[in-house]
Amino acid sequence: MIRLTSNRAASAVRSAEKRGTFLTIALAGNANVGKSAIFNQLTGLVQETGNWSGKTVGIREGVLSHHGIQVKIVDLPGIYSFSTYSGEELVTREFILMRRPDVVINVLDATSLERNLYFTLQLTEMAVPVVLALNYADIAKKKHINIDTTLLGDKFGAPVINTVATRGIGVHELVDAALGAVDQKVQLAGPRQNNYGPEVEDRVTRLSQLLAENAALYPSRWTAIKLLEGDPGMLAEVSKYDPGSVRLASQLSTEIARIHGEEANAVIASERYALAAKIAAEVTTGAGSATRLASRLENVSLHPVAGYILFVLMMVAILVFISFFGGWLTDLIARIFNSFNPHATGLLAEIFWNGAAVGFYAALSVALGFILPFFFILGWLGESGYLPRIAFIMDRPCHLLGLHGQASLPMITALGCNVPACMACRVLENRRDRLIATFLSTMVPCSARTSVVLGLVGAFIGWQWAIGLLFFQFILIFIIGRILSQMSPSTSPGIIMEIPEYRLPSLKIVWRQAWNRFKDFLILGVPLIIAGSMAIESLRVFGLLDHITNALTPVTVTWLGLPAFTGVLLIFGILRKEANLALLIALAGGAAINSLISPLQMVVFSIVILLYVPCLSTIAVLVKETGLKITLAMIFAEIALAIAFGGIAARVLPLIFGS
Repeated sequence: MIRLTSNRAASAVRSAEKRGTFLTIALAGNANVGKSAIFNQLTGLVQETGNWSGKTVGIREGVLSHHGIQVKIVDLPGIYSFSTYSGEELVTREFILMRRPDVVINVLDATSLERNLYFTLQLTEMAVPVVLALNYADIAKKKHINIDTTLLGDKFGAPVINTVATRGIGVHELVDAALGAVDQKVQLAGPRQNNYGPEVEDRVTRLSQLLAENAALYPSRWTAIKLLEGDPGMLAEVSKYDPGSVRLASQLSTEIARIHGEEANAVIASERYALAAKIAAEVTTGAGSATRLASRLENVSLHPVAGYILFVLMMVAILVFISFFGGWLTDLIARIFNSFNPHATGLLAEIFWNGAAVGFYAALSVALGFILPFFFILGWLGESGYLPRIAFIMDRPCHLLGLHGQASLPMITALGCNVPACMACRVLENRRDRLIATFLSTMVPCSARTSVVLGLVGAFIGWQWAIGLLFFQFILIFIIGRILSQMSPSTSPGIIMEIPEYRLPSLKIVWRQAWNRFKDFLILGVPLIIAGSMAIESLRVFGLLDHITNALTPVTVTWLGLPAFTGVLLIFGILRKEANLALLIALAGGAAINSLISPLQMVVFSIVILLYVPCLSTIAVLVKETGLKITLAMIFAEIALAIAFGGIAARVLPLIFGS
């Protein structure tokens, strides 16, 4: 075990200062091991998301000032292996091999060490300084799992730090260890015994020696193993400058297959799993057991019947809470705003007050009353471990739609925002599944659409109506999905995914995640709403608003039965969906919304918003993901659905409302 002292960490800092460069620390590991929590603890709000090497998979980067130097923290996608050839895996391995970070922090789940070490063993061949972070140390303790960090560190020749990322425990020590590893050029040496058995190790050694003699571009041991596994990318790369090693790799792979009776890549994987299990057993004592409450919650949340009931009750409770909270806060902000109303006169004064000031008040009401609470609750559910369970139980409904179980993940993501949901559909390899899932994801009521329904129908008619509309939306999504699947039949396999432990979320982490999502609305949404409010007020002041609304009356008034001014809202609402509610509040000028629009019209307007063309950001992503023609087809289909169902509702609902 390499022990790092503060003096050694300080030495690493001085070395970095002399170099005058950023240190780069990469966070790597399985999904749901707490990498994002560590990343958020280290970087706070100084972070950004981007794509690596032209790939469609994003990575997050942030900056940390530690002991007076600037450290770049990179949160790599969560993966389980370097042998699946997924987009996430390729991004992670290319970043480590080509960018060569100063140190890689391999985040491990202390409650599932055996499974996590399979990935760690693959890092042993990549010849980069590594620090092991044993996260969820608190949960492991509750489950009576004891890990000998000294022994684990001795086996891999790397520092091991216990962390509880959600509470920031061990995070500072983790960075100190990383800086110390950089200073000492610590690398994962791998277990002291042969890694993958004598038959495999002998051939890995022979191939590694040849690659080293021919100046391999990548670490020779790692390259040798990838060639023996038959990695297509590595075979193509090495064949350009060292065809002899490729021929030898083919010969040696055949020998391994002949000895074991199965392909070399399967043999290596089996040896790796066995070694991970052996190491985990040697360093771990105590029988892990979940707490009684966690076990009961697990049984209910994943139950084939009770799981759906819990999900529905959870969603209803969230919507009811946000509906009441948002309505109360909106009313409070309205009273405060009206107390400062100067009753402006004059063109510029009216445009400024009734446009800019009222637009700001409206945006503030929507943002604080509906959007921020929704993001906070969504983050809480994600950090607690419940969202992956929702995705798991939604596998069955996805198969009823004829889609791969992975389509449930974008659908759940779409509850927050349709943009990342459409991007998440990339994981579906079948183009037919990808297009259907993308279209359905754009129809899922995102936080913006939900805020309109809750702020309008929920606040002024009743939460029962708001939930009813959202339920109607999901039923319609299911029906449309069935129709599209029947038009293009296909069979899809089930979903295999990681189900993390239930845990108590950190308020700090949840708040940071909610704020990172919310700040986009503040930066982009609020200025657009203020500008839209000023534009509408300007059109009204100069007598041009009636010309636009009159042109749209055949649809808005005649067919949908809505007030004429809603045509302008639908136009501006394309920029951001929440702008529909904010601009409606702005048009009311501090008065109650129900003075402008009747309860029946509120419901019809909400139906149109739920089905109407997605926001501009989603449209831009659709063009990138599916192409212009398919995007236009989706847009026209959603406009047609919105107008059709809105008109039908305008003729059926009077029977219920009695008008």
